[in-house]
Amino acid sequence: MIFVDSNIVFDIWDRDPAWFSWSQQQILNLTLLDELAINPVVYAEVSPRFNSRNRLDEALQSFPFLLLGIPREAAFRAGLAFLQYRKQGGTKTNVLPDFFIGAHAAVLGAPLLTRDPRRYATYFPTVRLITPA
Repeated sequence: MIFVDSNIVFDIWDRDPAWFSWSQQQILNLTLLDELAINPVVYAEVSPRFNSRNRLDEALQSFPFLLLGIPREAAFRAGLAFLQYRKQGGTKTNVLPDFFIGAHAAVLGAPLLTRDPRRYATYFPTVRLITPA
């Protein structure tokens, strides 16, 4: 299983001039190797672009994603990562979406496809990140 971050989905939907080709190629290549997954946090992050859940679900059908629920162990680890973030001077007052995504990948031992490795590498160093070179 390989987790996919929302920035990859946005790159493809937006045909981002800098990242569309890379992100699309990664999805195509990784689909041949393993199942791709998102969780409800990624689903929520991409949902504001749609006026109904049905439209969002239709748009996501163009991707071969499984939608996995977040296990309690991952939610707990997300909270621990947030605590570490706050102790290091982080100013946000709620658990960050990236912490739920990174913790979920960590609990399942799954790599994570993302273009934004900073937080994941800092708070989930055991997660193998698939990022641009």
